Amino acid sequence: MDPQLAALSAGASSTLVTLMVTDGWQQARDGAVRLWRQFRPERAEGVAADLDTARAAVVQGRAVGAPVDEAALRGEWAYRIVELLAAQPDAEAALRAVLADWEAAARGQAVSGGIHQDARATGSGRVYQAGRDQHITER
Repeated sequence: MDPQLAALSAGASSTLVTLMVTDGWQQARDGAVRLWRQFRPERAEGVAADLDTARAAVVQGRAVGAPVDEAALRGEWAYRIVELLAAQPDAEAALRAVLADWEAAARGQAVSGGIHQDARATGSGRVYQAGRDQHITER
């Protein structure tokens, strides 16, 4: 396969897996399923189900502190995308359009700039602040 298409597939799969745990997930999922419906309609429902299963595993794994091997997941989806492109060369332009949407969704999830937090506690008050995830265990 053309190295540019392999790189395109790798980038698309990486963005897709990254979006699995963001607010942009539904848009990413819909774009992927639409791509398969257009070029490999017989596989679209299976792709939809596999995406839902993968996302559930990633979300659950993060929630319980047993993360899924996201590198392996990216590799699996890169392979699927490469297969799609190999079978349907016309899918490249559609993939690039979907990827542009995914990248826009991913940028919307990124925090840019700094975070400034102020807090004041009086008496026996407590303050907990976080710029992202926070886990507190009090005894």
